[in-house]
Amino acid sequence: MSSPERRSGSREDPAAGAAGSAPAAQAWAACHAVWPGIVEETVAARLTPAGRGAVATVALEGPSTLAVLDSLVRPAAGPPWRDRSAGRPGLGYLGPDPAEEVVVCLRPPRSAEIHCHGGEMAVERILRLLAESGCRVVPWEDWVARHATDPIAAAAHRALADARTLRVAAILLDQAGGALGRELGTIRDALARNDSADALRHLDALLARSALGRHLVEPWRVVLTGPPNVGKSSLVNALAGYPRAIVHPSPGTTRDVLTLNTALDGWPVEIADTAGWWASDDPLDIASMESARRHLAQADLTILVFDSSQAWSESDQRLLENHPRALVVLNKADLPVFPDCRRPLGWPTSATTGQGIEELAAKIARQLVGDPPSAGSGVPFAPEQVAALSACRATVVCGNLSEACAMISGIIPGRSLVEDYPLAER
Repeated sequence: MSSPERRSGSREDPAAGAAGSAPAAQAWAACHAVWPGIVEETVAARLTPAGRGAVATVALEGPSTLAVLDSLVRPAAGPPWRDRSAGRPGLGYLGPDPAEEVVVCLRPPRSAEIHCHGGEMAVERILRLLAESGCRVVPWEDWVARHATDPIAAAAHRALADARTLRVAAILLDQAGGALGRELGTIRDALARNDSADALRHLDALLARSALGRHLVEPWRVVLTGPPNVGKSSLVNALAGYPRAIVHPSPGTTRDVLTLNTALDGWPVEIADTAGWWASDDPLDIASMESARRHLAQADLTILVFDSSQAWSESDQRLLENHPRALVVLNKADLPVFPDCRRPLGWPTSATTGQGIEELAAKIARQLVGDPPSAGSGVPFAPEQVAALSACRATVVCGNLSEACAMISGIIPGRSLVEDYPLAER
């Protein structure tokens, strides 16, 4: 914080509006003349994540933005905020003493960014003072929806907050940049010229990527199961790269389902370690296996883990038959293999030595994702997008191309504020 004495002695603020440049108030008035009623209230939203940080950003947007800034933020030097040019940051002091040191940057056509110290108390105080000045404080998700005229881009920006890997974020950024909208436009054009075959080809390509799209913010679920004491927990630790699960040579060490989140080849994955399957009358064992069964029913991929140093048993065979699509892993490859012709082929690993672990991680990712889309491809990532595409496809198959064209046109993003108004900056 700076004292009033220090502020009064500051030299001219270099961020003050230069002579001859249009002040922000004129630009905003012009914008409001183009879109009467586009802004009905002034809102404030915290754009940076909650928690401690060096700098936090609060967005202010609406018809009273300049008035709120002039009443609440004292410039360190130079003219009031209403007479400053947009895009040039200026130092100010927000609220009564002890004031919050902030950097304010006006953004045309109707908003401002307030950058402040990143502590929770500073941000909460600024939001409270803005609310007391007549602003409505909204969640950042509402601010994104309000700010974007493109619903797909708004949804992609909201989903980006939950992106767990760079690979996922890159796909969502493509959608925010118009990748999905462009492919929807291609489908609409095909329907407009009565080319149902071309429309179906593009619809099927998008729907084929919907499973990937769903997992951009929701990790794939991988469940490890198998007999007791085959090294499932050790394998989970090896895949995670750290000791998450308790490992002990006694069978039945794992009781509750243990989950962890990690990334395999850049894709978000939740790995679950379950209790071993064996004949038992113990109520605790029965409850453990029932919990494992529920997780297996929700799995995107089941991994059956067996001990390659032990003989193949009838219970092993029943597990294999109950999970015909599972990925079979033969663990403890560092020990002598027990020769048994009944044992199926599987992926050899050793959680102890690390043999085959990296290759197994890559194989899991390939089995979950398949061939990932190329950069710039459209990927439907929200349930309502997938539902709309499925309904459109059914309509095309029924031969009603005009209705299908109207359906696609209804979800194609409109032109954005940035495209339509030259004063708006990216």
